[in-house]
This record gives sequence, C-alpha cells and structure tokens, in this order.
Amino acid sequence: MNKSRSNVLRRGDGVAGPFDPAVTPESAGWGYSGLRVLELGIGQRVSFPTGDDEMIVLPLSGGCDVTCDDERLTLTGRRSVFTRVTDFAYVPPGTSVTVRAGNGGRFALPSARARPGLPFRYGPAEQVPVELRGAGQASRQVNNFCTPESFEADRLIAVEVLTPGGNWSSWPPHKHDEEGEGENALEEIYYFEVGGSPAGTAGSGFQRVYGHPGRPIDVCAEVRSGDTVLIPHGWHGPSMAAPGYDLYYLNVMAGAGERRWLFSDDPAHAWVRSSWSRQEVDERLPLTSARERRRP
Repeated sequence: MNKSRSNVLRRGDGVAGPFDPAVTPESAGWGYSGLRVLELGIGQRVSFPTGDDEMIVLPLSGGCDVTCDDERLTLTGRRSVFTRVTDFAYVPPGTSVTVRAGNGGRFALPSARARPGLPFRYGPAEQVPVELRGAGQASRQVNNFCTPESFEADRLIAVEVLTPGGNWSSWPPHKHDEEGEGENALEEIYYFEVGGSPAGTAGSGFQRVYGHPGRPIDVCAEVRSGDTVLIPHGWHGPSMAAPGYDLYYLNVMAGAGERRWLFSDDPAHAWVRSSWSRQEVDERLPLTSARERRRP
C-alpha cells in the first residue's frame, strides 16, 4: 500500500456517491478486497453496476429488496447488528443491482475482484454458522456467513465478529500476507459498529495492527461506528471492546490465490490459544442468532 494512504478511514472520510465508505482495490492500493456501505431513507433506492466485483448485500439495519438484472430477492434484515444474524444476497460480477429499502436502513456491500460464473442467490439467516471462538476475556462470536466452508463464492471471504464489552477479539494477533504452508495472502478490511449505552451514548473500541521485518505498518486506533481499518499486511489484533460497549466488526478478505482462510499467529502470543481449554466461554455469548433479540 502507498504510504500516503491512511489505514484508518473515519466515517465520512471515504465517501463516493451514495456510499460511505467506498473502499475499492484502487482506493486501497491493492488488488482484490472492497467494501461499500449504503444508507437509504424510507422508500429510497440506489442502482449500481457490480463491474468486475462479486458482492454480498448484507443488511446492517433494516431490510431491502435486491434486484439483480431481472431477478429480485427480499431480505428481512434486522434492527441492528446486535439484535440478529441477518439474511443476505450474493450478486455476481457483470450485473446491474438495485437496492431498495421500504423502511430505510443501512447495508454493507463486501466485495472481491472475481471471475463470473456464479448465480445471484439468497443466503438464509438460519443457515449462517455461528461460532463461539476463544474463551474467558478472549471470547467472541463469529457469524461465518461467507467462508469457503459455508457459502460458495469465487474469491470473497467475509464474516461478522461480535465481541462482548470488556473482551478482546482477533487475539492472539495473526497475519495472512504470505503464500506458504499454513498461510495465504489475503487483503483485509475491518468495518466497525459499536453498541451504545442504555442512555444511547455512542461507544468506542480499539484496533491494533503492526508489522514484521520488511513489511512495516503501525496502527493503534480508537474506532467508532462507521469507521474502517485497512490491513494490507502485518499482524492484526487485538480488537478491543470497551467495558459496557459491545463491539461488532465485518471482516472482508480476498486475494489472488485459492479461496482459503489460512493465517499464522504471532509466535510471541500464540501460547494464548492453549490457555482457552482451562477457561469457560463468556456466558453472554452468543449475543445474536437468526431469531430477533429484544435488548433491554
């Protein structure tokens, strides 16, 4: 990545047309991963071409109709990322897409440069594998909605991670920036949402990224809802949820090689994984499922 580019995009920094942010391989300075977030008012619609990208239409809040060329799907969506695992739609490269939100909403469009061949199709919320990862204060929930094992795509890998307030995720720190045994090169985007206080006060979390010999990067950033962190290479983690404020992030990954999610732990901290067998998973998890959760 060009050193003049920032690895942290604050909400409002990466606007392009109706999208905030609008991360493309060109704007990020890499080859494959992208993300756009679309906010629509009541009854509003936006149309756009997918071009060379495969995409997922993933509701963050609200539901929508998705039209791809002459086909249409309806997504139930959710009130927020903290209330439900959502359904979603896959749209292939080389198509024209319209997203319409009858009641308004916000929608993430994780994407990857891809080869055509897969159809427009629906991803039911009930079929999204929900994984509880880690233990103790490293407990978190991973919604594996678009992994190689759970959903067919050409290059795109995308998951949602929910971390209860006070916990760390993306821990131990890991990387996937080299091709080799046990690791493959994937460009990664983290997009954040942070739960509010009972009074509605906005919360924040923190994200760390650091380099290794020959591949420098140094990020230690406070993140709020709508912020994005770009990770072209390097060790990433922890993602830290402040006490009292649950943390959500959407991970988007893609690369030139085979569609696999293989990574290496930082050897200095890899021992942490072995400690999880002696700890319980945080009892607050899972925070969400395919059933709507009414939060107090």
